[in-house]
Amino acid sequence: MGRLFDSPWPIVIIIVVALLLFAAPKLPSMARSLGQSMRILRSEVKEMKNEGGQQSSSSAPSSNAGEAPVEGKVIPPKTADEGDGGAAGPSQRA
Repeated sequence: MGRLFDSPWPIVIIIVVALLLFAAPKLPSMARSLGQSMRILRSEVKEMKNEGGQQSSSSAPSSNAGEAPVEGKVIPPKTADEGDGGAAGPSQRA
C-alpha cells in the first residue's frame, strides 16, 4: 500500500479515471465555460494594457479632467442633549 504514494502518477491516473466516470456528461459544458472565462480574462488584460498606455501618454487622468476640488466644512451631528430645546421635530408634530 505504501508504493501507491511513492510517486504521483498512480494518484493522477485514479483521479482522471474517476473524473471520466462520474463527470463525463458535464465535461463539455465545463470546458466551454472555462474557454469563455479565458477569453474574457484575455480581453480584459488587453484592455487594461491599452488603458495603461493611454493614461501614461496623457497629461492628466481623464476621470478628473474638468472637475474642481470640492471644499466644505464638516458639521458634526447633533446629539439628543444638543437638540433644539426639546421641541418636537416636523415629523412628530400633530
